[in-house]
Amino acid sequence: MCVIAHNCFINIRDEVKGLHYMTKANAQPSAISKSIAQHLQSVRTGRGLSLDKTAKLTGVSKAMLGQIERGESSPTIATLWKIATGLACSFSSFLSGDETAPTSQHADDKFANDPNVTIKTLFPFNAVTQFEMFELCLKDFHEQHSSAHQIGVTEHIHVLQGKLGVLQDGQWQAYQAQEQCILHADQPHGYRDEVGETRFVVVIHYPV
Repeated sequence: MCVIAHNCFINIRDEVKGLHYMTKANAQPSAISKSIAQHLQSVRTGRGLSLDKTAKLTGVSKAMLGQIERGESSPTIATLWKIATGLACSFSSFLSGDETAPTSQHADDKFANDPNVTIKTLFPFNAVTQFEMFELCLKDFHEQHSSAHQIGVTEHIHVLQGKLGVLQDGQWQAYQAQEQCILHADQPHGYRDEVGETRFVVVIHYPV
């Protein structure tokens, strides 16, 4: 899961389309935007998929996918999850960092359209263990919703700090620091910061 305005470009936010736009005046995409763009294009072309076919698989429009690949926009966390799910890819595969070195230090990833969410990759996806692990921080009572992931995906959550609301089966359940739960993520779900700042660890396990 913080936008700083520079005089070289103006950030324009479009919450409806789930994109973060930059003007062409010397705008430079962020490291995470570059990583997402490169991986999306690599997976799509590697599988011989057109933008039209990718749009049908992910539920993300052809125009939006093209803008993401060209580095002209950055997807929200929810949009990136739709892309990952539709292409049957892990979420961490789109983020920056060396996925072959699980002991390396990964920086906090900040998404332009989700300024109240910070995601740190602790362990990127591993094909042997079939899981990836993140540390998330939600601030200012932020509520993060996600569409259903691949069938059989589960999320094991441990709250480190604050109080976390978890949406499952249409119901919110609150968990205090040092409490944990298992979330069936192959259905719509969500997280909510209940106290102003909440930090938690989530292990996402993919079926074989």
